[in-house]
Amino acid sequence: MELREVIEKRKAIRALKQVEITDELIQDVAYKASRAASCGNKQPWRFVFVREKESLTRLHEALGGGNYWAKEASMLIAVFSQKEYDCVIGDREYYLFGTGMATAHLMLAIVDKGLIAHAMAGFDEEVAKKILNIPEEMKLITLIAVGKQSEDLSKLGDKHKEVENKRSSRKSFEEFASIDSY
Repeated sequence: MELREVIEKRKAIRALKQVEITDELIQDVAYKASRAASCGNKQPWRFVFVREKESLTRLHEALGGGNYWAKEASMLIAVFSQKEYDCVIGDREYYLFGTGMATAHLMLAIVDKGLIAHAMAGFDEEVAKKILNIPEEMKLITLIAVGKQSEDLSKLGDKHKEVENKRSSRKSFEEFASIDSY
């Protein structure tokens, strides 16, 4: 796909069906994430790719109630880092920015494979870190649900059914950007 098409295709889909997650797929999307820019090339991002059924079921314990749909994902990806992994210049801590850039690369690479990548905020960080053996000092930034889009919306609640196939509106250029001066 062309980059614009991949960007347009990326959407927070919740109706998922199972798809095989191969080592090759994981290696490929991880490689593409690793190409992201970072301060001083420190590459602060860390990922745990969870695809084995028993591990997924254990990780489901960390999901918030609104993310019930993510239990249908074929893979969950934990995205984490810590401040010391990247530049700290004055009061600017770059680890979240760098990890966010790598996560965007990762998600677009997944979409380019014809899959869904849906990042979530609704999870218990401490529970997820314990299940995945992520050290306490790390910041678990997001969990990403990965799967194939399903046309079957029967497992979704009414609220999610309503928004599943609608495109979210976006702010106009003038609302988020300016040229030469704010």
